[in-house]
Amino acid sequence: MVQLYLNRIEAYDKKGPAINAIITINPRALEEADRLDSAFKASGFVGPLHGIPVIIKDQMDAKGMPTTLGSILFKDYYPDRDSFVAEKLRKAGAIILGKTTLGELGGGDTHGSLFGSTRNPYGLDRTVGGSSGGSGAGLSANFATIAVGEEGFASIRRPSTWNSVVGMRPTAGLVSRGGMYDGWPEVTGSLGPMARTVTDLARLLDVMTGYDTEDPLTARGVGHIPETYTKFLDKNGLKGARLGILREPMGSGSEPQSEDFAKITAVFDKAVGELKIAGATLVDPITIPKLNELLAKRATSPTEMSDAFKVFFGRSARPPFQSFQEMLGAPGFAKVVPYAQNRLRGKSDESRHYEFLRAQDELMTNVMKVMADHKLDAIAFKSVEHQPTLIKDGVNPPFVNTKGVPHLNTFLVFVPAIAVPAGFTTDNLPAGITFMGRPYEEGTILKLAYGYEQATHHRKPPKTTPPLAGEP
Repeated sequence: MVQLYLNRIEAYDKKGPAINAIITINPRALEEADRLDSAFKASGFVGPLHGIPVIIKDQMDAKGMPTTLGSILFKDYYPDRDSFVAEKLRKAGAIILGKTTLGELGGGDTHGSLFGSTRNPYGLDRTVGGSSGGSGAGLSANFATIAVGEEGFASIRRPSTWNSVVGMRPTAGLVSRGGMYDGWPEVTGSLGPMARTVTDLARLLDVMTGYDTEDPLTARGVGHIPETYTKFLDKNGLKGARLGILREPMGSGSEPQSEDFAKITAVFDKAVGELKIAGATLVDPITIPKLNELLAKRATSPTEMSDAFKVFFGRSARPPFQSFQEMLGAPGFAKVVPYAQNRLRGKSDESRHYEFLRAQDELMTNVMKVMADHKLDAIAFKSVEHQPTLIKDGVNPPFVNTKGVPHLNTFLVFVPAIAVPAGFTTDNLPAGITFMGRPYEEGTILKLAYGYEQATHHRKPPKTTPPLAGEP
């Protein structure tokens, strides 16, 4: 299996359609596969992901491979040890096949000074989204069985949607960020599972969760982790479910009057009809008081990024920079893509952050009240309100990025959301539907997502990366 994926990466990642989703291949992948084959012959499976190849966003540490963050600034940085999630993957028997491209330094669509741009398998002139774009494209192009992404804004759901795969950002505190750039003490970002099917995603989530002293936020997840998330997978999961349909445009930079927006709306309208046919009771539409007014108050704390930087590189005996400010002042920083430069140099203050925290609390109450008043199991909305951006528009002025992405779940932080393929637009580009639930109710949204997936089977593999000769 490892060799099969390596063959596909060789054929399609830098050659042929040149998807450009992989930064680093694990040089010991075949050796690890041999070891696991021997272990299986001797005593059976070593864990629930025995021999399963996984690709991971190059924002988390995996010993033996550099953590580049997609940037020339970190191309030679090798961590001393695994991240918490990488360690759990290995213990479960997974083979970390490689590290994937991302929005440089962990944000935005997938462009970076180290690798260029990642191409969408469904439209090679289009972006894969981001920032977990390489994980999304690598799954779609069948470079691995499962993938790990990270989301602090929309970085799992956008690339999942634009690459027609499934992606979840779990409730904060469920998955550790130990050994992940942009982790503790920042609270917004979370690693999350990505897969071509909801079943594979649930199996991966089982392995990723758990308490980690290195990430105190995971103390909040204690007591909320079931024995297995696969027990929620019910093909009739939509039958009798109550769903609120959120139609108010809320995506970053969305253009509701545009033809592009209308093409996504057409797919979503069909998806809403499919929910009803599958047995769901719909409250359509729902209105969340002050939704966009409160979302507009999003802000970070003045010290959030620098504090998280210090924690991440504090794990290393040989950090490439001693501080966040030293990185910003590095000669190579001028070559970092403009979106990342602007994001990292952005200014915040305690006043703006305080207003955000008040808005966050108010919006959480508003959302939970709407769910309670209508007895909703989840809220459903467009995963992304626009089609994938053209790469040329992302790398040239005005540098279009993160267009059309709802970020309600990461504004609230302590709610889960899962994006599922909902079909294709008239331009044959992927679109998706997101289910968002109450805090730590991953099981509920997995049940709904699985029910929708099984009722529709919308995902179709891209034509640009067909099976190779000899593939099963």
